[in-house]
Amino acid sequence: MHYDPPVSEDSVADTAFVRVVRVLGATLVAACMAGAVVDGQQSTGKPPAAAPDTSKPATNTDSTKVPGAREPATLEARLDRQRAATERALFASDDPLPVTLIADFKAVNRDRDPESTRTFPGTIVVPGRLGGEDRIDVQLRTRGHSRRMSATCTFAPIRVVFTGKTGGTVFAGHKALKLGTHCRDVESYEQYVYREYAVYKIFNRITPRSFRARLAAATYVDVASQKPLTSRAGLFIEDDDDVAKRLDGQITELEGMTFAHVDAEAMALVGLFEYMIGNTDMSLLKLHNIKVVRAASGTAYPIPYDFDYSGVVNARYAVPSKPLGLGTVRERLYRGPCLTQEKLTPLLTRLTALHDDVLAVYDHVPSLDPGYSKDARGYLEQFFKTIQKPADAKRAFIDGCDKRPTM
Repeated sequence: MHYDPPVSEDSVADTAFVRVVRVLGATLVAACMAGAVVDGQQSTGKPPAAAPDTSKPATNTDSTKVPGAREPATLEARLDRQRAATERALFASDDPLPVTLIADFKAVNRDRDPESTRTFPGTIVVPGRLGGEDRIDVQLRTRGHSRRMSATCTFAPIRVVFTGKTGGTVFAGHKALKLGTHCRDVESYEQYVYREYAVYKIFNRITPRSFRARLAAATYVDVASQKPLTSRAGLFIEDDDDVAKRLDGQITELEGMTFAHVDAEAMALVGLFEYMIGNTDMSLLKLHNIKVVRAASGTAYPIPYDFDYSGVVNARYAVPSKPLGLGTVRERLYRGPCLTQEKLTPLLTRLTALHDDVLAVYDHVPSLDPGYSKDARGYLEQFFKTIQKPADAKRAFIDGCDKRPTM
């Protein structure tokens, strides 16, 4: 199921993150994930510690570490891993990747327990980069929230863990990848794969602090009979750690964050983007459909993913969270940090300048239904009309802004 996001300020104070803050002290937390303040909103009512010097890589000489933190790498090592993550062969092309997955998919699709980490052996087959084909041993497991439920999808999303050698293949450098599947074996549901892919590409055009995605032309084969079960579109999503490496940082798993704990401009841009696509299915507080990358400077950046509940995708199974009071996912609601007009205007100007680039994404998504493409453009045009009218923009993002310190 998807997460019901609204929270009170009192509930924020009871989160695990705040308990960590009380133990470790504000200074250490600021060093690990310092972020600018948005209009002075703080979860504790106190200003954060001063931001670290970003002119050189941050270091941590304190023997007490935030859970999950690692020793900072040398600059050379960081540059090497940044370059490797950026140059992954999988994302060097926008052409759909022909993929064959061989496994016991009856067993795979019976595993719908959201707490399960059970894996199933399989083989993934892709065209060789120098001809022929590459066959790689993998382990598969189901993943996700709403799409993992059998009532939603008869074919669950998959996590592909590479156990065989990937060197020299299109998956070189990858240890694991999320694979978005067609959900149900009908063309209308397959279209959701293309629709969500377009959303990833739109956010790529807005900021490099985003997940990359690659379409797949996936054939699923039963391991026992060696007969194909179906061939449908799939969607490989960039691994969390690779996103962090590209941004010269690390993923943090600490829950309970507020807007004050992440970069102000990046958070505002995420909020505006989610409003653009009509998405409310995310939570910074619970890290639901948002990953946070802590850069070497100490600044934390929120990065959204999973957009199937957005209004622009308009999936048949998508419904808004009841506490938000929305009738359908097509209704927009701004859930980002509250901004002054002075801070809002430059961001809206930046997005307005990207109008043509954003809409042009739909010219390059293969197999996308033309009728849907027209509808998606119209839905996004509504957003651009809003941000180009000062009164409408003020009503949506300033007057209508929730004063909560997080989402």
